Amino acid sequence: MDWVQAAVLGTLQGFTEILPVSSSAHLVLLPWTLGWKYQGLAYDVALHWGTLLALGIHFGGQWWGILRAGLRRDGTAESRLFWGIAAGTIPAVVVGLALEHRVEALFHEPRRMAATLMIFGLILGLADRHGKRSKGLDALGLRECLLIGMAQALALVPGVSRSGVTITAGLFLGVRREDAARFSFLLAVPVVLGAGILKIPDVGGAISTGSFWIGIEASTAAGYAAIRFMLGYVRSRDMRVFVIYRLALGTLLLFQ
Repeated sequence: MDWVQAAVLGTLQGFTEILPVSSSAHLVLLPWTLGWKYQGLAYDVALHWGTLLALGIHFGGQWWGILRAGLRRDGTAESRLFWGIAAGTIPAVVVGLALEHRVEALFHEPRRMAATLMIFGLILGLADRHGKRSKGLDALGLRECLLIGMAQALALVPGVSRSGVTITAGLFLGVRREDAARFSFLLAVPVVLGAGILKIPDVGGAISTGSFWIGIEASTAAGYAAIRFMLGYVRSRDMRVFVIYRLALGTLLLFQ
């Protein structure tokens, strides 16, 4: 892979991991469209390290407070949030370890990804339209966090979108848009960290190449920009633009 491709893929992953449009689908579909060699799931996960850095830069202070409160079990909102994130992480870990390769083989085809892009885009639209949007992060209990975590496990399917499906679940549970997005980003950290660690042996010699690190740097910069954009966007706007984008992209792919 040359440096230009690495920068393009890293930038693409950084934006689409944060926005509710499916990074896994875009990382397969762009090389497929341009005739580039698909680098494989291990490289996709490596690019997620860049997103993890972006999340750490933006939420580092908040995560530090959540960790301290959770370990103290002091009954505060931050302590409850820590244990909620822990509960919400379990479904993705279990499903990922059990079904990762089966799901990748089944859905690693553009038209199937087009279908998931469109279907889960419509579900996001329904959640945004009908959700009560009355709860903040401090109102999330273990039940709600576990349900959002179960939704996160669906993101193993390319085209679903991890951020998209967790925001969707949050909206259905009555969480405000900004808080649903914020919880989605906090919930991403342990899953992305774990996936990145597990895939280290599969990355192989690529880790010593310049293009590998350029991809991660591009992903970090794009991911940080996307976090700031998304949190600002959902304060005053609905999810319609993302639903339309998913439907348009899915329709285009079905007719390729």
